[in-house]
Amino acid sequence: MIQNAELEEKPKLFAGNYLKIWIANFMLYFSFYFVTPILPLYLRDVFDADKAMIGLVLSGYSIAALAIRIFSGYIVDRFSRKKVLLIGYAAFAIFFAGYYLTGSIILFAVIRTLHRAPFGLTSVSSSTVAIDVLPSQRRGEGIGYWGLSNNFAMAIGPSLSLWIFTHFNNYNILFTISLIFALIGLIINTTVECKYRPAIVDKKKISLDRFVLLKGWSQGICIVLIALSYGILSTYIAIYSQDVLNITTGTGTFFMLFAFGLIMSRFVGVRSLSKGHVVRNATYGVIIVAIGYLIFALWQNLYGYYISAVIIGFGQASVYPAVQTMFLNMAPNEQRGTANSTILTSWDLGVGIGIIGGGYVAEHLGGYNAAFLMSAITSIISVVFFLTYAKNQYIKNKLNK
Repeated sequence: MIQNAELEEKPKLFAGNYLKIWIANFMLYFSFYFVTPILPLYLRDVFDADKAMIGLVLSGYSIAALAIRIFSGYIVDRFSRKKVLLIGYAAFAIFFAGYYLTGSIILFAVIRTLHRAPFGLTSVSSSTVAIDVLPSQRRGEGIGYWGLSNNFAMAIGPSLSLWIFTHFNNYNILFTISLIFALIGLIINTTVECKYRPAIVDKKKISLDRFVLLKGWSQGICIVLIALSYGILSTYIAIYSQDVLNITTGTGTFFMLFAFGLIMSRFVGVRSLSKGHVVRNATYGVIIVAIGYLIFALWQNLYGYYISAVIIGFGQASVYPAVQTMFLNMAPNEQRGTANSTILTSWDLGVGIGIIGGGYVAEHLGGYNAAFLMSAITSIISVVFFLTYAKNQYIKNKLNK
């Protein structure tokens, strides 16, 4: 009877403010993922860009994210989190309209680069507000399920985008759809109720640890390495599929299978995280990710192509929420925004390096096969580094909350 009473008193997770911001976050990432796979094709078809130029132009998006992410955690922790969220979200939506004006590759590069700044700010503030509205006794679960909003967006966005492009061959239609979904997400976020937090007047001397969770640097390196591999994969897979594997419509299926792996892993991982198995989830995740990238790089046919999608997705969805939980467990409550921005900054840094490095390797050092082999080697390095160093550093620096 006592156990039943405790279950009845357990607060609902998908209700009220958490559900609203979860849906709004889905809209944010749907808009983002919807255009991501077609941008390399857009640059190649409209501006006749080569592999290296595509990498250079698209890397600006990650560079801008780095510039804002470093400060976004501090901004979110210091000012009204909802105001920061709404300002960032509104700017993110508006920038989609700028894609209609790109008459040159330089102008496109400028607009695309600037577009990342509000996305970086919005993603940090959104996840921080979500953590704030979660019941404390279900925070581990909530963090795990939070990633599903990204995963569902990844499952639907790229596949739908490529299907629409195949049938209509019109890039402006895709930009318009992204704009509409972003505006819907913005409207939903205006209804989220946050607890009042007065602006923090901080008279402490400005230092690096105000913007980056320094004690999480080793976990950040693991995320950089995993994101580097993903940056290569997500940016060049559409062109690689067409030019190397002669797969014209398989990229959408790849992303659906990738997202299927992500979602299945989330449901499995949430239970494990709620029981405190953070290190175990991260360990399994980095190993599974490395196996997936090895299969993708070495088994170059339809079987390897699709099987690796599920494996990489499953592993990535295991390691990311586990490492995010590590960051939060090493940070005091007043540094939640900083902890979130640190892991997201690490991700953006890795993706940016992967886009530039992958484009350079593909253009000058052996084509896309060499680029994807680079992603496999990088993922193996992440396994070695996590098991030999980062894991122990987390155990050493974890706070007893």
